[in-house]
Amino acid sequence: MPHDPIPDHHDHHEHGQYSQAERARAASRSTWVSVAVNLVLTVVQILVGVLSKSQALVADGVHSLSDLVADFVVLFANHHSQKDADAEHPYGHQRFETAASLALGMLLLGVGVGMLWQAASKLQTPGSIAVVHVSALWVAGAALVCKELLFRYMLAVAKMVKSSMLVANAWHARSDAASSLVVGVGIIGNLAGYPILDPIAAAIVGFMVTRMGWSFGWSAVHDLTDHAVDAAEVRAIRQTLLETPGISGVHDVRTRKMGDMIVVDAHLEVLATLTVEQAHDISVAAQQRVLQHHRVLHLLTHIDPYKRPDLDHARPASP
Repeated sequence: MPHDPIPDHHDHHEHGQYSQAERARAASRSTWVSVAVNLVLTVVQILVGVLSKSQALVADGVHSLSDLVADFVVLFANHHSQKDADAEHPYGHQRFETAASLALGMLLLGVGVGMLWQAASKLQTPGSIAVVHVSALWVAGAALVCKELLFRYMLAVAKMVKSSMLVANAWHARSDAASSLVVGVGIIGNLAGYPILDPIAAAIVGFMVTRMGWSFGWSAVHDLTDHAVDAAEVRAIRQTLLETPGISGVHDVRTRKMGDMIVVDAHLEVLATLTVEQAHDISVAAQQRVLQHHRVLHLLTHIDPYKRPDLDHARPASP
């Protein structure tokens, strides 16, 4: 039975192949929710942090502010990455997402180092650490709940449309939830008579932000330097090619990331007795199958003639 190259709407979403427009809408919607939450948190945390003399709460507010900037970076990248391919970008604009992840990583690194510096200067003069007002604890608790709920919502959307940029932004929200938890503990310690715990909490928040910034930045650098996708995904693509009628063997399957999509090169072995037109049709069928079942943006194929062992010598070995 011939394979239908045109997936229906159910198959389309079952395999996670959301269109660029659908992915862009989901990214925009979830990011604007994040903007609203982070705007409120930034203002409240920094204001209450200053008034209640809690360095940790101010640090958490700055973290929320970095989230706000990160959200706008995501919105900018989302706007550009959905553009169609053009003469200057023949493979499309998907790498704007990777560039956004790199910018987000650099932003977090800078913010994290700044927080560590600020906390270290406070710890050098422990006598200057003030006793925190109890209002700081209530704000830290409210921020923790808001950020955890935001993380769960954003991660659900990111996984649905399979966007690594949105996954990065969702985990950024989770790091905020974790930092609010640390801040809450630091404030409780300060109120219990251990003032030094407040700047220690601020330092831990700084370390968490720095670590996450390094993680995002390093991952983006990998993608920008044409790092291959993981072996399991390569095997799955290779299997889809092998299952295409008319293909006798597959070798030299090469992959590289293009934003959240993949560009693939592959050598396909077909019977040497086929006409050029028949080999071309097999190649087109293989491309349609791969683009339907995998997050592949473009598949470049090279046809190799395969001589059957019963007619000639052994078939070429696949590496």
